[in-house]
Amino acid sequence: MASADPVDATNPDAVKRTDLAQVPPARRPARREKSVVERAVSEALASGLLTFFVLLPLVGFHATESGTGSLVLDYRFGLVAVFALMVTAGRLVLNLTVWRGDGPRRSAARVPPKSVAEAEAVASPWPRLGAVASALVKPVFFGLAIAYPLIAVTLVGGLGPSRYWIDIGIYILTYVMLGWGLNIVVGLAGLLDLGYVAFYAVGAYTFALLSTSVPINDFLAGHLGEGFWTAWSFWVCLPVSGILAAFWGVILGFPVLRLRGDYLAIVTLAFGEIIRLVLINWVSLTNGGAGIASIPAISFFGIPFSSGEGGFAHMFGLPFDSMHRMIFLYFVILGLAALTALVTVRLRKMPVGRAWEALREDEIACRSLGINTTLTKLTAFAIGAMFGGFAGAFFAVRIRFVSPESFTFMESAVILAIVVLGGMGSQMGVAAAAILLIGGMEMLRNLSFLKNEWLFGPNFDPTLYRMLIFGFAMVAVMVWRPRGLVANRMPTIFLKQRKSVSGSLVKEGHG
Repeated sequence: MASADPVDATNPDAVKRTDLAQVPPARRPARREKSVVERAVSEALASGLLTFFVLLPLVGFHATESGTGSLVLDYRFGLVAVFALMVTAGRLVLNLTVWRGDGPRRSAARVPPKSVAEAEAVASPWPRLGAVASALVKPVFFGLAIAYPLIAVTLVGGLGPSRYWIDIGIYILTYVMLGWGLNIVVGLAGLLDLGYVAFYAVGAYTFALLSTSVPINDFLAGHLGEGFWTAWSFWVCLPVSGILAAFWGVILGFPVLRLRGDYLAIVTLAFGEIIRLVLINWVSLTNGGAGIASIPAISFFGIPFSSGEGGFAHMFGLPFDSMHRMIFLYFVILGLAALTALVTVRLRKMPVGRAWEALREDEIACRSLGINTTLTKLTAFAIGAMFGGFAGAFFAVRIRFVSPESFTFMESAVILAIVVLGGMGSQMGVAAAAILLIGGMEMLRNLSFLKNEWLFGPNFDPTLYRMLIFGFAMVAVMVWRPRGLVANRMPTIFLKQRKSVSGSLVKEGHG
C-alpha cells in the first residue's frame, strides 16, 4: 500500500493547509419551516392585499353626474375592502382544505400502496357509504323533480304565486336536456362541439314553420281535420323536429370526420353561426330578425287549455287557471329529459356507446380494433342533435315565439359550460351543473341586498352581472374540481375481479 506523503513540519504553509482541510465547513442555521396555518394565513393575506390594490382603481372610484351636469367623483373604498376580505377568506379556506400543503392527506397519498386492495381502500375509504349514496342520488333527484310543482305550490301558497318558480323549473330542465344531448357528443364521444345551439334552433324553427305555415296547415288540416291538427300540432311536429335536427347533425358530421381538437371546435362554431345567419337573412321563410310569432299553444293530448266548454278545466271539473298549462309544460319537459337520460344510459351499454368511449380515449386504437370511426362519429352527432331538436321544439311551444336572437353563440357556451362543469360523461353531474348555473343566475334577480348603499347602490341591476358571476363560478369549480362536479371517465364495461393465472393454466394455453 502506498503511504500518504509526509507533511514537512518546517513548511508553515503546508501545515496551515493541512489544518484547514481538517476543519469541517460551517453550517448555516436551519430555517424554521412555517406551519400549515402560518403558510395559509400569509398566502391569504397576500391574495387579499393584491385584490385590494387591483380593484382600487377599478371599483374604488365612481363618477356620477350631479344636478348641474358636471361629474362628481365618489369613493367606494369600503366596497373594495369587502371584496378583499372575501378573497382573503376564500383563499384561507382553500389553503386549509383543498390546497393544504402538509397533513394526513398529502402524506398518505405519497406512501405507495402495498397491494391492490390497499390502493382501493386508500382511494375510497368509505366504499359502502359511497355506493349507497350513489344509488340513492338518482331516485331522490327524479322524485324531487316529479314533486317539484306540488312543493312550489305548497310553499308559495297557490297556483298563481307559484308561476315564477315553476317557470324556473321548466327553464332549468330545458338546459338539463340540452346538456345531456351535448354530453353524448362531448362527454362520451370526445368531439368538441361549439355550435350545438344550431340544432336547438333547427328544432325550434321546424316546429314554428310547420305549425304556422299557411300551405302546410291547409294541407294537414284538410287531410287530418282542422280540429285534430290544431290540437295535436305539437305532438305531430315534435318527432319531425328531432329527425330534421338529426339530419343536420349528420350533415355537420361529414365535413369534420378528419378534424380533431381545436380545428373541430372552429368548424362547429362556424356551423352554428351559419345557421343563425341563414335564419336572419332568409326573410321569405323565417321572417328574418322579426322572428315567428303566433305559434299554437300545447294541448293535453288533444284537449286545449281553454276556459270554454271542452277545455281542460271543463273536462276534468276544475276551476279554470292558466297555471294548468304551465304545470303540464313542466311535466312535458321532465318527460323529455327523462327520455334523454334513459336513451343515453341504454346506449352507453350497447356497442355504439362503447365505441363512443373508445373513440374518446384513443381514435387510433379504436381504428386498430376494427371499429368504424366514421359511423361512430356520425351517430354521436345525429343522436345528440336529435335531443337538441326536441328541446328546440319544446322551447318554441313554451315561448310561442322564436327569433335568431335566441340562438346565439352564448347559448352554446352556456350548454358546453354545463357539460364541462358537471363532468364530461356524467349524467348526474350535468344535471347538478345546470341546476347550479341556470338556477343560480336566475336567483340573482332576487338578491335585493346588493342594492344597499354600502355595496353597489340602489341603481345596481344584478342581472347585468350574471355572466361575470357565471365566469367566477366556472373558475372556482375548475380550481376545486378540475374534472367537473361529478367526474366520470370510467368505461362502461370492465373486469370487476382480477383472476390470478397459475402455471397449469399457462401450460394449457389459457394464460
